[in-house]
Amino acid sequence: MNQNQNIHIIGAATAFGQPRLGVDLGPDAIRYAGIVQKLKGLGMSVVDRGNIRGDFDIEAGQETDLRDDNLLNYGAVKRFNTALAAEVDGSVVNGGFPLILGGDHSLAIGSLAGLRKHYDNLGVIWYDAHGDLNDSRTSPTGNIHGMPLGISCGFGDQALVDLYQEGQKVRPENVVLIGMRDLDEGEKAYIKENGILTFTMMDIRMKGIKAVMQEAMEHLSDKCDGIHLSLDVDGLDPLETPGTGTPVAGGLSLSETQLAMQILNESGRITSMDLVEVNPLLDDKNMTAEKAVEIAACLFGKKQL
Repeated sequence: MNQNQNIHIIGAATAFGQPRLGVDLGPDAIRYAGIVQKLKGLGMSVVDRGNIRGDFDIEAGQETDLRDDNLLNYGAVKRFNTALAAEVDGSVVNGGFPLILGGDHSLAIGSLAGLRKHYDNLGVIWYDAHGDLNDSRTSPTGNIHGMPLGISCGFGDQALVDLYQEGQKVRPENVVLIGMRDLDEGEKAYIKENGILTFTMMDIRMKGIKAVMQEAMEHLSDKCDGIHLSLDVDGLDPLETPGTGTPVAGGLSLSETQLAMQILNESGRITSMDLVEVNPLLDDKNMTAEKAVEIAACLFGKKQL
């Protein structure tokens, strides 16, 4: 994974996609847990490009704005993700591996938009408890952090679909969902209609994480010229990662996730990563951020022996 030697850390300190305080502190919590030192210790070149700055509609922690069309903090999400897309685009132009630290998962709108022009057939592994495939009509909350994958597939608000570059950023057939256990009815319908390869937690328990990851890579490797990993820490069980805003019981263990990351590392195909939804205000002694660092380290080649 030669291009992975040059990691660009991009802090996406956004809480705009959901209503809870604290997730915008996630990037700095992950830094405090030692991600730069850990990756450098693995022989990586690491450049920390800081946190995205910009003039947004609201500041994180202020009263949120729900539009009549059921899109929470629409203007702030759009502005933030446009700025993030430009930063991710610049990272790839300069030969970097964009490692985007969140921040809520709405940031994936920007990360995928910034990647799109560099790949003709981008693949996405969505490692999460949730599908994030809602739009304003199917979302029960209006929280845009439940919509980024749908938007990136071309489904939903057109201005967000066209953010940074016109049109969908990823084809549904190039998406693999891993860890699903809290899907809304609209998301289930979208998955079935579009034939998205999906591994629920029941699938993982039956097949094992090794077989699931191998099947995911077989599905993507031959047809995709780049593969983006978007990992929400709520994909893991809340006993492992309590510091997150939408925990769902019955999730993946840290050891399963370490193995999953090792398989992805050995594939040599992962070209960028989101690491999202760490909320230190909900955490216990920063353990979720520390687990996030461990997950990233395994993706970049950390071994137990």
